[in-house]
Formats: sequence, C-alpha cells, structure tokens
Amino acid sequence: MTKAEIAEKIHTATGLSKKESSEAMETVFAIMKATLEQGESLKISGFGSFIVKQKNDRRGRNPQTGEAITIAARRVLTFKPSIVLRNQINQEQSP
Repeated sequence: MTKAEIAEKIHTATGLSKKESSEAMETVFAIMKATLEQGESLKISGFGSFIVKQKNDRRGRNPQTGEAITIAARRVLTFKPSIVLRNQINQEQSP
C-alpha cells in the first residue's frame, strides 16, 4: 500500500478532502519520524511498537575477501506487532 492509497482511504473514511487527508497523514508520519529520530520508542495501542535500539561495534568479515572488518555502531529500528494485530493477521489466514 502506498501513501497515496492511505490518503485515499482516509478521505473515504473521514470525508475530509483529499488534500486534508494527505496533509493529516504526512503530519502523523512527520511526528512518528521525529519521535524515532530522537531515539524514543513509539507505541500505538492495538497496532504495535517501534523501538530504536543501539547496536555496538562488532567484528565482521568481508564475504568477498574474507578480510576481518569492524562494523560501526549504529541505531536500528525494530517493530514488534501487538498481540491484537498478530491475532487479526493470523485469523485471516485460517480457513
């Protein structure tokens, strides 16, 4: 699903104009991005949690040459779905 499709669904569900729907969606995404950039976790009840984790330096190797390298420390974003979302996804797949 694309951002345009999400904006269209917001327009259909709320009756807001397409422009207002798109702006609302962009505002929500901007708030989410700013929160995650600051290293804070983001929890959406009934959907899941976005968590920023810090990874330390670690040893690795170049698969082409076999040379040992150090992989730099970095932050990674993880998503953990809520139990509600997980159950809904699994119910749809069951016959």
